[in-house]
Amino acid sequence: MKYLPILSKNKRPRSYQHLTLQWMSLLAVFLFLSSFFMNPNVSAHALSASFTQIEFNPSETKMTFSLDVLSVIESMGGDTDNNGVLNEKELEALHRRLEEWIDDCVIVEMNQKQQEGNLESLTLGKKGDKDVVTWTFHFPAFTHGQTISLNDGLYTQSTGGTNYVNLITSKHGSEVSQAVLQGKNRTWTILLTEQQVQQQADPTGNGGQSTPTSPSSTAPKAPGASLEESPSPSQPASQSTDTNSGRFSFFFLGMHHILTGYDHLLFLFALLLRKQTFKQYAAIISAFTVAHSITLTLAVLGWVSLPSRLVESVIALSICYVAVENIFRKDVRYRWILTFIFGLIHGLGFATVLQEMELPKSNLAFSLISFNVGIEVVQLLLVLLLFPLLKMLHQVHFSRQSVTYGSIAISLLGGFWLIERLFM
Repeated sequence: MKYLPILSKNKRPRSYQHLTLQWMSLLAVFLFLSSFFMNPNVSAHALSASFTQIEFNPSETKMTFSLDVLSVIESMGGDTDNNGVLNEKELEALHRRLEEWIDDCVIVEMNQKQQEGNLESLTLGKKGDKDVVTWTFHFPAFTHGQTISLNDGLYTQSTGGTNYVNLITSKHGSEVSQAVLQGKNRTWTILLTEQQVQQQADPTGNGGQSTPTSPSSTAPKAPGASLEESPSPSQPASQSTDTNSGRFSFFFLGMHHILTGYDHLLFLFALLLRKQTFKQYAAIISAFTVAHSITLTLAVLGWVSLPSRLVESVIALSICYVAVENIFRKDVRYRWILTFIFGLIHGLGFATVLQEMELPKSNLAFSLISFNVGIEVVQLLLVLLLFPLLKMLHQVHFSRQSVTYGSIAISLLGGFWLIERLFM
């Protein structure tokens, strides 16, 4: 007589539990992929960026604020011919609304008191390959002992989050400091010191030893922004407060850039979707890292330059190609070679935001490394998250069909981006 094992109500067969994990992994991968279609920012341009330049002069303070044209159109309309750009006539029709918009959202304060600036001009221009609208304001001259703040309230009321960043450059005498406002960190603050004012009044340096202004911000400032030379005994020491370490400014910008760079993320996901060994996965990630690091560096240094429309279109094409390869190609053992080639183009895409910021050479190396490390950290975390899920997915008996259907969805989205970037 044979006896069948009795299963406790609290215990299930191991095979059943394993199957449950496989289904959960399939669901997780499906949700990850569907997020690209459900996110409203996916159909819009990749990054909404503004560029603020503040010049502290003995007679006045000048501020220019530039915002990409696509962001202006999405927020204020005005593109009457629906060609995705603004002309002078369309800008003139929007002039009053644009002036009030930035007056309300971008606020300059002195010792926590709002300052009224005079709008000198509102113009169309270029920032690299990006079309921008530029507001030019003039404020009274500020003196030592005063705390100057810039509060950026653009898109803070957005219900679905925002990919907006404000890249700030502050010029005072021969010193240049930079900061990045993003996410919830929207205030930049600088305390003017007596030495900084003396330097402005005597740019030759004969009146006193040069001391850079020390910015402080609730958003991180660029490395090197608060470097100080030892003051001479006859001069007061530079004073500053620092509420958030500037050493992580471009690190967080790199993280933000890839997290809102949905095309880069989808390309990486498409590369990993096919069943491969851990060694093959490692080779793919290494190739992508090395390749985009090379062109990111060369582009920021100004040694390599391609039109942004071409770069963004090839990035979309790379997504389509890898997705189609997932469907039709049986052997993907040497995918790292393909990854390296396309990674060179993705690096040019990563470099765009730093090129537009026009980093000073004194901060370039540290800023570039920090930005790249931020990208790599997100990339590594994504791989560590996906690897176990994909491993379980590939153990499901219909895993091949799942990869095929997933790749079809990826190719459709990549194709949409390709058409959008080539013709819209």
